[in-house]
Amino acid sequence: MRRLLCLFALITVSLSPSALAQSAFDTRASHAVILDFETGDVLFSKNGDEAMPPASMSKLMTALMVFEALEDGRFELDTSLPVSENAWRRGGAASGSSTMFLDVNSRAEVGDLIRGIIVQSGNDACIVVAEALGGTEENFAQMMTERAHELGLESASFANATGWPDPDHRISALDLARLARHIIETYPQYYDIYSETEFTYNGIRQYNRNPLLGVFDGADGLKTGHTEESGYGLVASAERDGERRIVVFNGMESNRARADESERLMRAAFSEFSTVELVEAGEVLGEAEIYLGVAPSVELRAADSLSFGLHRRDRDGISAELVYEGPLHAPVQEGDVVGQIEVTLPDGREMSVPVEAAQSVARKGAMGRAGAAFARLIRGG
Repeated sequence: MRRLLCLFALITVSLSPSALAQSAFDTRASHAVILDFETGDVLFSKNGDEAMPPASMSKLMTALMVFEALEDGRFELDTSLPVSENAWRRGGAASGSSTMFLDVNSRAEVGDLIRGIIVQSGNDACIVVAEALGGTEENFAQMMTERAHELGLESASFANATGWPDPDHRISALDLARLARHIIETYPQYYDIYSETEFTYNGIRQYNRNPLLGVFDGADGLKTGHTEESGYGLVASAERDGERRIVVFNGMESNRARADESERLMRAAFSEFSTVELVEAGEVLGEAEIYLGVAPSVELRAADSLSFGLHRRDRDGISAELVYEGPLHAPVQEGDVVGQIEVTLPDGREMSVPVEAAQSVARKGAMGRAGAAFARLIRGG
């Protein structure tokens, strides 16, 4: 029999279907995620796991590939790379796309190309480093995808280095947030570039499109994106009072709407969301009946900790149950996994944590088992 023990002290036991389907917080963006940097907990998600067209936000992955090449010695900051006619034609001003204004058949240093990618969102700069690292942009895109999967970004599928529209160029908002977290954590020596508000190359000054820089206190990265297919999007991060949040959203209808929503979401990330620890590893949550055991029951404890991010008004809308198949049959060893905690959040997220026996319980001897069997027969069990 499947047994359910409700965690009365921690949760509301039951919810209506409508309550489970809607969080107290929402956004006009089609996809959005708020991530706590320190814990990696998702504070808010709207279609966050759904692969979407990221536009130039995918240049985070292009830049990461360059950072890794710098780390392993394939590049130095002053390494000079050739600008092919392909990079110039497909990524230059004539293409009508974001550009660093590189000259055809010239050479550019990696340090400048990084700023061309990050600050200016230059497609030409992306193609130059792609051809240098992968031979062709197509090969480099495959390298990007493989590396993303190695990092656990399973939704990622890259068709190019720039974010140019392609049905095979996709990544989820959640994986973009995780990618941003990895860059901030792993490459602090390069992350400062994301906060630079302008960069001049070939005598042409261009400004960082991130609408939070200089507007939201503590904002210091990362990358905008826009195509007709994706709408206007942003991967952003900010730090306040020792806490850092990462916000990703996409699908806004205009540059102005993106700017407004970026400030609203980032402000909410700090003032309206926090991490909730529902249970700690080893915490005793209840007990389960044992059949034919020398003790009638055994305490059940959480095998792992369970924490998650939540809007402050959603705390009363958590549904959690301690589930096991019972009664348990002796013998039971301490640490045996016998069930799980099943949790549903108001925004639809579901998660679980294994539950284990907190003590060992031996099986009764022959006389004890006979007595138990007789008692069960009388009860009609």
